[in-house]
Amino acid sequence: MKTNSVMSLVLAASLAGVITPALAAEKPANYLTLKAGVYSPSESNDLNDFNGGSTTSIDSKTGFSGELAAGHYFLPMLALELGAGYFQSEGSAEAQPGETKLKVIPVTATGKFLVPIGAFEPYGLFGIGAYFTDLDVSGNTGNFSGSSEITYGLHAGGGVNFNFSNEMFAGLEAKYLWAKPSFGGQDINLDGFITTANLGFRF
Repeated sequence: MKTNSVMSLVLAASLAGVITPALAAEKPANYLTLKAGVYSPSESNDLNDFNGGSTTSIDSKTGFSGELAAGHYFLPMLALELGAGYFQSEGSAEAQPGETKLKVIPVTATGKFLVPIGAFEPYGLFGIGAYFTDLDVSGNTGNFSGSSEITYGLHAGGGVNFNFSNEMFAGLEAKYLWAKPSFGGQDINLDGFITTANLGFRF
C-alpha cells in the first residue's frame, strides 16, 4: 500500500514537471498594454525673471497620465517594453494670479524582471526615457509658452499583473521618474510618481 502511494506521488510530480513547462510555453511572447492613471509631481518649481523680473513659484498638482506599451518576453522572468504616452500637471503661481500647465510626451524603454506565481506576476522595472515637454504660464503680467529640447531621464518602480488567461491580463503599476527639461535656460523638475491601472493582451 505504501509502495503504491509513493509511486502515485512520484507519477504526479513527474506529470506536474511536464505539464507546468508546457503551459508556460503556451503563453505568447509579445504583448500590448493600455495604461491610465495619474502623474504626481514630487515638488514645485521656481521660474526666475518672469512677470517683470520677479520669481514665479509654480505649485504643481496631480494630473492625468496615459500610455500605450508593447513588450516582448525574452524569458518567463525577463521582458523588454517600449512605450509612448502623455502626462500633464496643472498648477497656479503662488501669491500671484495665473495658471500653469506642464504637458509631457514620454517615449520609454523599460526592462521588467518578473516573478510568475500562478495567476499573479509581480515585477520590478527600470528604464530610460526621452521626454518632449511643453510649458504654458498664462494670466500673469507676463505670459510664457515654450517647448524644451528632448530631455532624457530614468525611471524605476514595480507592479503586478493578474492573468485572466495566457492571452489577457490586468494589473497595477507605480514608477518614479527623474528628468529635468530646460526652458530658456531654466530647469523644471519632472521628478514624480506615475501610477496606473493596466489592461494587457498577449499575442
